[in-house]
Amino acid sequence: MLSMCLLILFTTQAWASAAAPLAFPWVSGTAAEDQQVHLYFFWSERCPHCATARPFIEQLPERYPWLVLHSHELNRDRGARQLYHELATGLGQEARSVPAFIFCQQMYVGFDSAAATGRELSERLEYCHRQARGEVTAQPGAAIDTWVRVPLIGRFETREASLPMLTLVLAGLDSFNPCAFFVLLFLLSLLVHARSRARMAVVGMTFVLLSGLVYFLFMAAWLNVFLLFGKMTWITSVAGLLAIVLALINIKDFAYFRRGVSLSIPARAKPGLYQRMRNLIGADNLFTLLAGTTALAIAANSYELLCTAGFPMIYTRTLTLHGLSESSYYGYLLLYNAIYILPLLAIVVLFTLTLGARKLTEREGRALKLLSGLMMLELGFILVVYPQALNHPLAAAALLLVAVIVTYLATRILNRNSRD
Repeated sequence: MLSMCLLILFTTQAWASAAAPLAFPWVSGTAAEDQQVHLYFFWSERCPHCATARPFIEQLPERYPWLVLHSHELNRDRGARQLYHELATGLGQEARSVPAFIFCQQMYVGFDSAAATGRELSERLEYCHRQARGEVTAQPGAAIDTWVRVPLIGRFETREASLPMLTLVLAGLDSFNPCAFFVLLFLLSLLVHARSRARMAVVGMTFVLLSGLVYFLFMAAWLNVFLLFGKMTWITSVAGLLAIVLALINIKDFAYFRRGVSLSIPARAKPGLYQRMRNLIGADNLFTLLAGTTALAIAANSYELLCTAGFPMIYTRTLTLHGLSESSYYGYLLLYNAIYILPLLAIVVLFTLTLGARKLTEREGRALKLLSGLMMLELGFILVVYPQALNHPLAAAALLLVAVIVTYLATRILNRNSRD
């Protein structure tokens, strides 16, 4: 896995303290023995980690009679969102992630398990209570390591263990985009006749990198839509339903190719793309070559985005459900797009070294359509019915395995029927 090959730098800073007290009670009580600690718990009903945290947090007042719990669900309570913002801002933090725990001028975000995060919270609360009673005066010790810093991704929570697997599976599957393969293979096939490895490398690499950039911007747009409307509980179901529609169209393309509505590059657009490709062969200088490749990449990608539009939508919505930092959001998008362009880069290298020609056959394109459609269909149903399932590290791998098996069986049946 690409993320596992990066240098990982550990850090122990997971807590934030305010320089001055806020206008909210951290502790209350007149006598030392009557001191109560106030815990502010912010959560969302659609957050899988919140669902894990709630049973543990809600039983804490029974264990600690001196604890006052303020539990706030953010989706339905605008006042709770405002309170979260004020508390977090006062501590120099951002109110972007849940579950969040704020007490004694400290803020903690995320929940792994009762045995890990729960134990740490309990120790912090007990220390705060002893401090309020005057039993201790020193600051609490360093927090237990709950995150690492990964280059490109940034802050990586241990509770996000499923995200690298989901990124690898979805980006890897998305990278086998039949529309992108069609354009790149046809382009390189034309350039073979120029018998110039340098020209093939320049055009191919420029096309692939620009494709990755356009795709990144497309995904960033989806991400910001979900960040803007993500607090609305229905947005996840809408994303799931849209993914199901796109999936059914891709599956239809396998069974009834070139019939009805399709997400493939439309036939009316192909002559224009072909002409741009032929113009590159006659380019007589580097500037013209790069300018032509840029124009081709932008034009081609405007159609390619339709081929697997469901995957970026599903992936970015899943990211926002995890409630990450802004740097982590864009770090994961960079990782996704790095994986996305790897097969395209491999094609460029292969053609440059061998000067060979290889076109994507109709049968291969239909198989890719079916595979992506099945995976998209599974993910769409999960977003509608039970989005928390995507939090499991093996969920994405299991979904991919099912899609691969069904695709294999369907293509075998199709091949057998075509021979008959």
